[in-house]
Amino acid sequence: MRVVIPSGQDEAHLEIANCDIKLTNLNKLFWTQPAISKRDLLQYYADISSVLLPHLKNRAMVMKRYPNGAEGEFFFQKRIPEPHPKWIETCEILHASGNKIHFPMVQDLPSLLWVVNLGCVDLNQWYATCDDVDRPDYLHFDLDPSPGATFDQVLETALAVRSDLSELKIPSYPKTSGSRGIHIYVPIRLGPTQKQVWGFAKELARKLAAKFPELITAEYRIAKRPAKHVLVDYNQNAWGRTLASVYSARPKAQATVSTPVSWEEVEGGIKIEDFRIDNVPDRVRKIGDLFRPLLLVRGRVRLEQFL
Repeated sequence: MRVVIPSGQDEAHLEIANCDIKLTNLNKLFWTQPAISKRDLLQYYADISSVLLPHLKNRAMVMKRYPNGAEGEFFFQKRIPEPHPKWIETCEILHASGNKIHFPMVQDLPSLLWVVNLGCVDLNQWYATCDDVDRPDYLHFDLDPSPGATFDQVLETALAVRSDLSELKIPSYPKTSGSRGIHIYVPIRLGPTQKQVWGFAKELARKLAAKFPELITAEYRIAKRPAKHVLVDYNQNAWGRTLASVYSARPKAQATVSTPVSWEEVEGGIKIEDFRIDNVPDRVRKIGDLFRPLLLVRGRVRLEQFL
């Protein structure tokens, strides 16, 4: 049954699964071109929740809050705000500084709407689940164009990454970043530490840069990164880093969405703005969740054989 965010009012209370959710500033414009309200954003997340929530479950959520909308300033918040509803589950993570931080977890629709109501346009969850925060169950490559590089170059780079992974018999799954690039994910068996996963991604990125020196760079330092190249960013695999989750709305023009795509679509050519909060739910209803392999036990890569 579809949950409908009330219209014609600036505040609302919803009762979902015995949880009382207060939604505020529903009429506030989060995007101006075109006009998209906070209510529209909440409705998008309610509509996409059935495929989104399994990708967030049991993972610490880093909140990236836009109190004045997607076109305004933002700030990061790790600690769950106080007070908060008692039905929000938390994940305690010990950091190198000795601090223990209690992150919120998005476990269900009420907690999803609660986080978005705080002004979180996109969702940034940990790569590892809360029961073992040092061992992720996927790795990824963030393909980011340098100044002067085109999105066609990003797509070409994505196909090069797929090819090198395929040579190792490693399956890979692309999604648009919703911003400027492509994210490529690989489901892995639980085992290697986050640092080992980072090391594998770093080695592959450097091999690709050496193989395609006119197209690809693995140079993380902006000042030394060549123009008109695509960065294969392995560094986002570091402990504590996050990427916008699958199906995240992004604070970009037209309210684009980080959307799973098929390799056939990458080969045929796509654009970031093809996928927005106004059309992604219908797309998912038609073709399903292309990122479902990231949730399955079968088909995961045993990364230890490459370490």
